[in-house]
Amino acid sequence: MTTTHIAGPSLDAVLRERTRTRLRPRYEGANICTWIGFKHVNYLVEEAVLEHLRAGGLAPGGLYERYGLGVDLVDLDTRILHAFHVDDVVLAEVTAIDPVGGELVFSVVLHVDGDEPVRAATARVRVVLRQDSDNAPEVPPELRPVTTAAIRRAERVSTAAPGGNEFHWRWRIPYFYCHFTERLQMSGYLRLMEEAVDLFLEQRGISIRTLLDEQDWIPVVPRSRVTILDEVRMEQEVDLVFTVENVFKGLTYDARLDWYVQDQGERRHVAVGRITHGYALIENRRDWRLVEFDERMLGALSASPAGAGAARGRGRTAAGEPRE
Repeated sequence: MTTTHIAGPSLDAVLRERTRTRLRPRYEGANICTWIGFKHVNYLVEEAVLEHLRAGGLAPGGLYERYGLGVDLVDLDTRILHAFHVDDVVLAEVTAIDPVGGELVFSVVLHVDGDEPVRAATARVRVVLRQDSDNAPEVPPELRPVTTAAIRRAERVSTAAPGGNEFHWRWRIPYFYCHFTERLQMSGYLRLMEEAVDLFLEQRGISIRTLLDEQDWIPVVPRSRVTILDEVRMEQEVDLVFTVENVFKGLTYDARLDWYVQDQGERRHVAVGRITHGYALIENRRDWRLVEFDERMLGALSASPAGAGAARGRGRTAAGEPRE
C-alpha cells in the first residue's frame, strides 16, 4: 500500500490536502466467485480515510496513545458503481470537506486500477475524535473543535415509524466487533447489517444459498449507509429491526435497519442504516448481469409471513433466548 504523504502533523493539512492511496480488497470479502461484497468495499473506504489521517500526522494509534482520542467513523454513505474483484488494485482518493457540527467530513472516490482506471465507488464519510473518559490528557487546541466527550447524534435522523414488513433480531455485541476497548465500531455495524439481510432472506424463503442453487442469482448492493447516533458498548444486547421500505421497478429494493439498546430502562435508538439490493445472474466465474425480480422474489419482499418476528439460526431470538 502506498500513500501520498503530507509533511508534519497538521489538522489544517488533513482538511486542505488531497491524498491518493493504493489498496487491495481483503481476501475475506470474495464470498461468491471473485467479487468483493459491499462490506469490504466499505472497508476500503474506511482504510482510505485512515490513511489520509496518517498522511497528515494524525495517525489513529498515535492520537489514542498520546491524547486518548479514538477515531470514530460515525456516518458512512457509499455508492458502488462497478464490481470489485479480489485481485484488483484500488486507487483511493480522499478529499476533506469543511467540518460540519464538530465532525470531519471526507469525500472518497475509489477507482479500479488498470490501463484505463474505472470509477468504481464513491463515499461520504463523517469522523469524530472521541475522547476517553478515564484519565484523558489535555487535547491540543487545534483538535478540540472536532473532539467530543461522547457520541450523541440522535437528533440527526427521524425516529423509525412502525411498519408491517419488518424482521426483528437481537444480538449480544462481542468484543471483536468493538474498538478502543469498549465501543461498537463502524465495521461492526456493517457486519450486523450484512447478517440481518442474510437472516431476513432466509426467513422469507429466498436465502442466498437457495437462489444460488436454484437460479444462479446473487444479491448486489449499489448503495449502503450507516449512521451512528449513540454509543453501544461491548456485551450490550442490541435489538435490530430490518424493514423493507419499497421495491423500485422490480429491479431493486430499499431497506432500513434500526439498532436499539435497553439501557437502565430506556430504549435508545443508537444507529440507522439503509441498504439497496438488486440481483444478478452469474454468467461465468467472472461476469454477471442484473435481472428483474420474479414473482417469488416480489412476494417475499412484500409479505410478512407468519413468524416474522423471530430470527432463526444464529444469535438470539426476538425474545432474547439462545437458539439451538
